[in-house]
Amino acid sequence: MTMHRVLTALGCALTAVLTTAWSGPPPPARPATEVVTHNGVTRGSAHDGYRTFEGVPYAAPPVGSLRWAPPHHALPWSGTLDATRPASACPQPAGEVPGGSTDEDCLHLDVTTPDTADPAHPRPVIVWLHGGGLTTGAGSSYDAHRMATRGDVVVVTVDYRLGALGFLAHSGLPGSGTFGLADQQAALRWVRAEIGAFGGDAHNVTLAGESAGGYSVCAQLASPAAVGLFDRAIIESGPCTGSPDHPFAPYSAPLSTARAEGSDLAAKVGCGAARDAVACLRRVKVARLLAAQEIDQQPAYATPLLPDDPAAAIAAGHFHHVPVLLGNNHDEGNGWAAGIIQAGNPVTPDTWPDVVAAFFPSPGQADAIVREYPVHDTDGGPVFGAVIGDANFACPTARADALLAVHVPTWRYEFADEHAPPLTSGTPPFPLGAPHASELPYLFDLGGRPRALSPAQHRLADTMIDYWTRFALSADPNGPSSPHWPRHVPLSLAPDHIAPTRTAHLRHHCAFWNTRR
Repeated sequence: MTMHRVLTALGCALTAVLTTAWSGPPPPARPATEVVTHNGVTRGSAHDGYRTFEGVPYAAPPVGSLRWAPPHHALPWSGTLDATRPASACPQPAGEVPGGSTDEDCLHLDVTTPDTADPAHPRPVIVWLHGGGLTTGAGSSYDAHRMATRGDVVVVTVDYRLGALGFLAHSGLPGSGTFGLADQQAALRWVRAEIGAFGGDAHNVTLAGESAGGYSVCAQLASPAAVGLFDRAIIESGPCTGSPDHPFAPYSAPLSTARAEGSDLAAKVGCGAARDAVACLRRVKVARLLAAQEIDQQPAYATPLLPDDPAAAIAAGHFHHVPVLLGNNHDEGNGWAAGIIQAGNPVTPDTWPDVVAAFFPSPGQADAIVREYPVHDTDGGPVFGAVIGDANFACPTARADALLAVHVPTWRYEFADEHAPPLTSGTPPFPLGAPHASELPYLFDLGGRPRALSPAQHRLADTMIDYWTRFALSADPNGPSSPHWPRHVPLSLAPDHIAPTRTAHLRHHCAFWNTRR
């Protein structure tokens, strides 16, 4: 493994903020509540002002011959489905899910609906795709009751196939390279068909996600198969213009590259020389697949589900023309920079050129970055974080906004709470500010437990939920209770400053990076 991959993997591991610390004990028993879907009766839990339905199957278990096959319809059940506890997460190594998971029966979703929602008075729907590098994560990590009750919306969080089980590409597997994206589309079809029974408006669906989930939204914008499945899009820290040159953010790979990596994985698990490689792969234990797969995963384009790289599709205007709310955090790269430094890679004026060269190996590029981002005696961490954040998130998000805005209404934000509560334990080597994923506790109770927010941060959280849910309602985040958010001007979101701004605070070094695309 190259130094580049070692450090990227380390950074991904250290900033996988949905850690075991987010997982709490099983919730106490709640009064039951039932709805009737096409597949049968579903019993959920009643809470103070809202209801939850957990572990509802939206597709058949992708096991046996359905491993690496498009999602099939969930089968009806007899009796009443117990939807009062989370279902198993999709297979993944230990991390956000304590001990990991090897359970392939994982195509489930959770529904959170306010008490005000009923089939006669349906509410807007937000479908949430979790992040985690397309290798980790679970919809059940996101307690959406604050968003549902304050915003008066129905929230659906989705589990989809991850890692090699979701994104392996192989010439013997039609449709491979995008099965995780196909699962997301199956969940959206379930929402169109079933969410009315839960009090959701099947004709007003917003697809939202963060990091790899945000990039999944980009992919669905570019997928012809997703036509008509959603009406608006929210993209948090998952810029649609990602590329392999900027590997901290998600991106897509050409099918040829994905198939080569699939062949490598087949060889690692003993199926490379098999007469029927697909049958051999389907017999491999999940744990062995997880051990053999790469740290990071990418959807494959030049496929039926994803004909074009989302970056190219959006640049050409070939995407679903729905309103988009998108943004990034002010200090996206600081978590990765801190993790790399703590792993024994100091960033000083002397080491800085070598650190940059490990991540930007193109001839002449490292020298230009060192000149644009000079490191002094004590600022190596924040400077390194700024390079990662600007190159991978802030500037690609600004470019995606500009491309999207040619065709659809867009609203862009930057989350800028420099005192955002930390998402990992331990003391970082420098203040992290507003790093990757730090906006999530303002929208969700992660792992079912609220983060400790100051009164000013609580007000910011309420304002963000108001913006997000008003956008879901009407495709415009503005309302009488929040500062005005104009189109085409980024909005800075901080406890003491919620306002549109054109200052250098939001410009980062994008002129520099735009010349190096």
